[in-house]
Amino acid sequence: MESKNPIQVSERIFHTIEYLAQSGPTGLQDLSNKLGLNKSTVHRILNSLICMDYVRQDIETLKYSLSFKFCRISNQILSQNSMIDIARPYIKQLAERSGETVHLVQIDHIHAVYIDKVESPRNSVRLVSMVGKSIPLYCSGVGKAMLADMPDEKIRSVWEQSDIRKITEYTITDLADFQEEIRKIRRNGYSLDNEENEPGVRCIAVSLKSFQGKPSYALSISAPKDRMEDSRIEELKEMILNTKEKISQETGSF
Repeated sequence: MESKNPIQVSERIFHTIEYLAQSGPTGLQDLSNKLGLNKSTVHRILNSLICMDYVRQDIETLKYSLSFKFCRISNQILSQNSMIDIARPYIKQLAERSGETVHLVQIDHIHAVYIDKVESPRNSVRLVSMVGKSIPLYCSGVGKAMLADMPDEKIRSVWEQSDIRKITEYTITDLADFQEEIRKIRRNGYSLDNEENEPGVRCIAVSLKSFQGKPSYALSISAPKDRMEDSRIEELKEMILNTKEKISQETGSF
């Protein structure tokens, strides 16, 4: 007899949702294999999600996929974040001035989550980032910017909880090297992502504090590395630091 442990049931439901979010339309057998559950259990989970309008099934392929109800929920969550409203006009201006993609992220434990993104109309290159996607703090410009505003013991805690690995050949995986990177960020007032999270992409980032004065947000300018030489970084540095100052004045956090 299958366990009716409510925690286990919830875990199976959310694993199903998470897998469908990653894989897209998927058949029952493939879902069963991936989740390590028998087909009848997965079928019951899917039927429950269909009844609640979280999942739909294609009548021709019989494959299952998530519904747009998740988008509605996501938009409701984002609409409650006043930092987006405050920062939006400034990041639009920054994208226009720089001619590059600008991101706004929010910290989420050991990750940063994209909560807004503006691409310059003059930029013909589209990056793979998207609102709602999360990236590790330790290997991203935005993550390192926020970490640099935290006490050293908090940085070590985040490091120890993170899955430290070489995402690219440039990812910093040695703690001593990372601590030196943090010291450099504190001196400069901004951080750089030198292809540490995505090959061929560099970014410059600054931390933004919440209304409570905590380093909960960050702002970045990202571009292909051939448009982000060190001389260009110097130009963008002035733009992004100026934008940080304006947003900080609005939130009353410095």
